[in-house]
Amino acid sequence: MSSSAFTLNNGVEIPAVGFGVFQTPPDETVAAVQTALEVGYRHIDTAAAYGNEREVGEAVRRSGLDRSEVFVETKVWVTDYGYDTTLHAFDKSAGKLGIDQIDLLILHQPLPTEFELTLDAYRALEQLLADGRVRAIGVSNFMPDHLTRLLAETSVVPAVNQIEVHPYFRQPELLAADAEHGILSQAWSPIGGITFYRDGSHGSTLADPTIGAIAAAHGRTLAQVMLRWHVQQGRQVIPKSVTPSRIAENLDVLDFQLTGDQLAAIDALDTGVRGGPDPADITRETFGLEIPEA
Repeated sequence: MSSSAFTLNNGVEIPAVGFGVFQTPPDETVAAVQTALEVGYRHIDTAAAYGNEREVGEAVRRSGLDRSEVFVETKVWVTDYGYDTTLHAFDKSAGKLGIDQIDLLILHQPLPTEFELTLDAYRALEQLLADGRVRAIGVSNFMPDHLTRLLAETSVVPAVNQIEVHPYFRQPELLAADAEHGILSQAWSPIGGITFYRDGSHGSTLADPTIGAIAAAHGRTLAQVMLRWHVQQGRQVIPKSVTPSRIAENLDVLDFQLTGDQLAAIDALDTGVRGGPDPADITRETFGLEIPEA
């Protein structure tokens, strides 16, 4: 593993720091992704449910970079679960992205009340992998019990599990389960944005005095310290921003080291309070969203 990339359990390399476009409006996505690629990001994370896959693809094309240089990740939404439906979801995403092969395709959520559908969706990902239409497959927001059942009933161990992890919500049991199975933990909301743009009830990680003191000691920003904490502990991160200076700042986290004490101090900030929706509550009825063809 180089300092700038992680090797997935199937040998495919993924950059340690990627660029996320969750909640980035389509009309701002092209510019944000172009900026990210210009400053050096080589991994873009999107999803069918974000409604901005087309704009991500457009930015990748405009960058002038060779397709092989940009690692593109997207996600299948729960309304497209089921074997044939998930195969078709690949076609929809690949068409919008304007690419033939998706580097990493993952299931966006478990469907605990319809787990057979989740398993059928994952089996479709396995087929896409076997056919060479995707380079790696994985899951998102899967809890330890979901992983246990998935591993028992399918044949390919997920390459990644993209989950909510930040200093105020660490999910140590889930991180341990991922590590035990050789699954890379991918942190969404890695600097804790979910804690302040949803309800803000437990404060902002960006104003945390512990993280602030560590940032001051290294001459870095609080966001950079949080991203470094993840990468140093073996997690891939996908920070999001539409501000060019922040986009560049978030990538600049590979050339300093936190001490063991500093890592432990950040670990100790865990509140156990989830910011995003509880995976146990995801159903097609409550989270239904039709993913258009084009």
